[in-house]
Amino acid sequence: MNEETRALLMGVSTGTLTYQLLKRNIRNVYMRGVLPMHPVAERMVGVAYTLRLIPMREDIADLAHLASPRNFARRAIEECPAGGVLVTDARGERDCGTIGDILITRLKSRGVAGIVTDGGVRDADAVREIGLPVFASGPAAPASPTAHCPVGLQEPIACGGVAVYPGDIIVADGDGCAVLPHALADEVARDAAAQEGIEEFIQKLVACGRPVIGTYPASDKVRAEYAEWLAAGKPAL
Repeated sequence: MNEETRALLMGVSTGTLTYQLLKRNIRNVYMRGVLPMHPVAERMVGVAYTLRLIPMREDIADLAHLASPRNFARRAIEECPAGGVLVTDARGERDCGTIGDILITRLKSRGVAGIVTDGGVRDADAVREIGLPVFASGPAAPASPTAHCPVGLQEPIACGGVAVYPGDIIVADGDGCAVLPHALADEVARDAAAQEGIEEFIQKLVACGRPVIGTYPASDKVRAEYAEWLAAGKPAL
């Protein structure tokens, strides 16, 4: 993802993004049940780095495995790149944590953009203080080995019922998380920014008493008015 595309996506809501993908007949991009753990200060945008968890089995997911350098979950903390988003497939298991405050602190120190998991997150109060954007199914106290065994990095996963491929773009805000296929990122970001622009104008028209019919979606007349408004420097309506 280039910096121009990233800057455009930082100004685009997940609602706008999902609409642009719907126009391209791509519907299943909004993660279900994956919401911000804490109030969102700014939009999160980053390239997906994926971790896959399967159900725990006692002879494999023992506590000693946590310290192993071969542990995929520990590797993810050290290998997820700066600016990336760690996306974890926890099978929608809400009653067990997938990450906690110490690991989140490490990700923040490495410059990771944020965390997305369809499982739980431990140490919710401490995570709030760390300040790294975290989107999850909610808080959960039990440690990851209670229910999970990490088995793969940087492979296609499901998170919140959505397919996520390594390199896809994650955009997340107060409404939740959306997945933007990497091959479409540049054109969708451009069109989404244009949609946000005209909808800013439509919002002002409606606030001034303009009826929705004939205004939203934008008619040719409204588009012409929008062009004039832009040319005039966006004056107050």
